[in-house]
Amino acid sequence: MGIREHQTIRGQGDDPAGQAGQQLPGPVPPPVAPRPAPGRSGYAGHLDRLAAAAGTGAEAEAVAAVLGDPDPVMADSAVVTHLDRRAVRLPADGAFPRWASSLRPAVDGRAFPARRLREWTLLKTMEAGGAWSAAELTAASDWCQHTAALSPAPYEALAVLAASARTGRARNAAAQRLRRLALSKDPSAR
Repeated sequence: MGIREHQTIRGQGDDPAGQAGQQLPGPVPPPVAPRPAPGRSGYAGHLDRLAAAAGTGAEAEAVAAVLGDPDPVMADSAVVTHLDRRAVRLPADGAFPRWASSLRPAVDGRAFPARRLREWTLLKTMEAGGAWSAAELTAASDWCQHTAALSPAPYEALAVLAASARTGRARNAAAQRLRRLALSKDPSAR
């Protein structure tokens, strides 16, 4: 059984434990080296194209082109990964609003990327001290609620999440942040 060059022949008087043996005769084919792809394709290729366009005037067009891929799940996933990577690095009160506005038309009509951009907008709005609503935060995805609980969200947002986030993970993270905030404001509460 197995590949011919891995099989051994036992002769008479060979070691009963099977330690000795010889390989079957025959040429061993050379190992097949993987062929390098001329350019990355699929998910990784989309991420490369989006990263190359990041911060340029062509970023929205690159997002739209990726979303035109015949595999919508892969395309949505690549765009959401790009949104996450870019949004986390942009300041809430400066470049983020302009960037989000420029990408909104490209992701409209695609549920997952459009929702992620809306949720990043909510997170950045809270971080910058802008207007947000408890209803919007409690209606957000589990990802958004957990990210808000770990981000520089205001005390009021943490209180909403500690009381009514959908997952225990987000509720606990928000409650821990509230306790740390209380300890940092009142050292005697330790």
